[in-house]
Amino acid sequence: MLKAISTIAAVLVLAASPVFAHVTLETGEAPVGSSYKAVLRVPHGCEGKATIAVRVKVPEGFLAAKPMPKAGWTLKTETGKYAKSYTLYGEAVTEGVQEIGWSGGNLPDAYYDEFVLRGTLAADLPAGEMLYFPVVQECEGNAAERWIQIPAAGQKADDLELPAPGIKLLPKK
Repeated sequence: MLKAISTIAAVLVLAASPVFAHVTLETGEAPVGSSYKAVLRVPHGCEGKATIAVRVKVPEGFLAAKPMPKAGWTLKTETGKYAKSYTLYGEAVTEGVQEIGWSGGNLPDAYYDEFVLRGTLAADLPAGEMLYFPVVQECEGNAAERWIQIPAAGQKADDLELPAPGIKLLPKK
């Protein structure tokens, strides 16, 4: 009996492990038209190697993105035009931050860390759908994990090997 319980416990731990292996967002949902603080959790390195850079693609409709600096890391942003014009605080906005990168740090595989950005979810994003923040995690020795897979229609993020972290968009409050 004890052996059977131990076996079941081991299977459950192994089955749950992939969930903890992905880059995830701390808060998994937010209403459209609201501010959102995206806390990206990086749970490990790449095949035992330390993480030295993290890049996130800012999704269309996540406006006025601002990253939080991290001590010991160099922060870089890339800006560009949005696919369309949005209204933010009564003003038209047509461009903004499209990629954020933290580099030059050293996050050993045995530890996790968080990388933070904030912005506003456009009011016209479709409530009930997911918004994804693709992440590339670079590690020592040219190793990398590309958390960029976005589920196709009818597919679940759990079905993907390297899913992009995402949030569920809720109706505007």
